[in-house]
Amino acid sequence: MNLVLDLLLLLFIVVYSYLESLHSVECRQLGARAHAFAVDCGDRDEVYNCVEQVKKEVGDVTIVVNNAGAVYPADLLSTKDEEITKTFGVNILTHFWSTKALLPSMMRRNHGHIVTVASVCGHGVIPYLIPYCSSKFAAVGFHRRLTAELEALGKTGIKTSCLCPVFVNTGFTKNPNTRLWPVLETNEVARSLIDGILANKKMIFVPSYIGFSLLLEKFLPERALTAISRVQNVQFEALVSHKTKKK
Repeated sequence: MNLVLDLLLLLFIVVYSYLESLHSVECRQLGARAHAFAVDCGDRDEVYNCVEQVKKEVGDVTIVVNNAGAVYPADLLSTKDEEITKTFGVNILTHFWSTKALLPSMMRRNHGHIVTVASVCGHGVIPYLIPYCSSKFAAVGFHRRLTAELEALGKTGIKTSCLCPVFVNTGFTKNPNTRLWPVLETNEVARSLIDGILANKKMIFVPSYIGFSLLLEKFLPERALTAISRVQNVQFEALVSHKTKKK
């Protein structure tokens, strides 16, 4: 068993080293410098140690994008306890660890930008994604309260943004499909995020009309919302009652 674990660790190191060198070459070709650090975002101590390593090797960080995510599409009873723990550890608790570690240097200079990557699922509900939606609701709440706290402290030079896209073609959710929402490509979402950061937007919806539709939902009765959900017909592969099916 130890031999297997050692081989897996060796494989990870080889793959990571290859990707690190590949990304560094791509960045140099673009005239930029890049540094890659491997970290388990669900491990608080590892996040803190990695931040210290970044500070020593690179310097103070002025923009942090909390982008790590985990999702396990399934009904609640089919979702394993460790999957729920992992979802919350990666999708929200790591926001606390990384922000706490990087915020002090921003506070000293009253300069920086903290980006919370959430989801449209942090504003609405989709069946078979209870842990994911719950963690994204928490991420949206984290962004809003952090924004308010920085303002109360007079640290107006530290900006905050929250990214809330619909389904993104990352492979985390298999075969997503809806009637009203597009399935986004990663480069489109990244472009919208960069534009939002440059414009200091607090809430970045992708596509942008999602913000209006979410606002409209607050004034609609439950019957209308149910009808819209049927028309939307969100579908993806999920484990339901121990069987994989298209939701």
